Amino acid sequence: MSTFPIQRMYLTAAASVFAALFVQLAGADIRKASLLVIGVLMGVSLYHAAFGFTAAYRRAIVEKDISGVAAQCIMLALAMVLFAPALAEGELFGRGVGGAIAPVSVSMALGALLFGIGMQLAGGCGSGTLLTAGSGNLRMFVALAFFCIGGFWGSLDLAWWQQLPGIGSVALGRVWGWSPAVLAQLALLAVIYFALRKMGRRHVRPLMGEVPLNGQTLLRGPWPLLLSAGLLALLNWATLAIAGHPWSVTWAFALWAAKGATLVGWDPASSGFWADGFPARALARTILQDTTSVMNIGIMLGAMTAATLAGRLAEASWRIPWKSLLSAVLGGLMLGYGARLAYGCNIGAFFSGVASTSLHGWVWIFCAVVGNVIGVRMRPWFGLTIR
Repeated sequence: MSTFPIQRMYLTAAASVFAALFVQLAGADIRKASLLVIGVLMGVSLYHAAFGFTAAYRRAIVEKDISGVAAQCIMLALAMVLFAPALAEGELFGRGVGGAIAPVSVSMALGALLFGIGMQLAGGCGSGTLLTAGSGNLRMFVALAFFCIGGFWGSLDLAWWQQLPGIGSVALGRVWGWSPAVLAQLALLAVIYFALRKMGRRHVRPLMGEVPLNGQTLLRGPWPLLLSAGLLALLNWATLAIAGHPWSVTWAFALWAAKGATLVGWDPASSGFWADGFPARALARTILQDTTSVMNIGIMLGAMTAATLAGRLAEASWRIPWKSLLSAVLGGLMLGYGARLAYGCNIGAFFSGVASTSLHGWVWIFCAVVGNVIGVRMRPWFGLTIR
């Protein structure tokens, strides 16, 4: 339980920004306003439970602690069960929905590998970068900026990468049927978990938490990993219901950088990726008309809110060791470029992909874990600890 005082000034600032955005969004599209709320709840859930991917994989690799990995398995299992009926019908509450299905290819695998290395150098993934930046970490704002640049860079090169061999998109639910596909994936999660236990991995952090859950801890944290896992699965399902597609993160970063590039004279017509279709339409609209951007803003506001309630919002410090700053720059570029090649991050490719029974989600996590192993061993080069 946090013993630090609530940071009321910053809490008021976060609440004011949220209120202004909500009113503006609700006036144009209540669904966008609802997605902002979902984003805020995601940010709070991630922060209060310290639920993440980068640190969880590093602990599993270095300390043999699979607490975070086990929580992710539970989150995935719940999401699969929630998603399957909607994806089988193709609609939810009368609205058409589609899963996060993407091609399996050499470029996708290389992108996931690069992303995994970037996770450990930057110190976060897509959601983790938003979370840590939102809680006041200046270094992660640097990583986020270069994440955006890397994503834009990757979009300019994507056509070349997509010429490499691949087998196309494979949705196991469509190939095997939704019930067999979900059961097979649940069995695979169980095999992975018990194999890790057999290899000597253990739970250092109890999934049910170490602090009793009451009104105080619900408001200020910490939350048990299990609570956050369940909420994130439900919130991803809610995203599917409202947006028509599952939770994603990294598309917005490439979009933000592309918008910035137009301000300095870049011509979208010079890029096959941005010249037409959905990317061109998104580029022509405002950020607040983009679903992923709205949710990302919500996640940052949620993280800021949770950090202020816990009394732990970091005061920005400009003193960042140059090696650490370099790792944020390089890691951010790897994250952005890798995510664009791999059709997303731990959220869009892995979490939403596996929940949608997409084969690319499983290939993505295998390659990303290999990248994390490499990245952990590179961290000392930049003065970063491996723990």
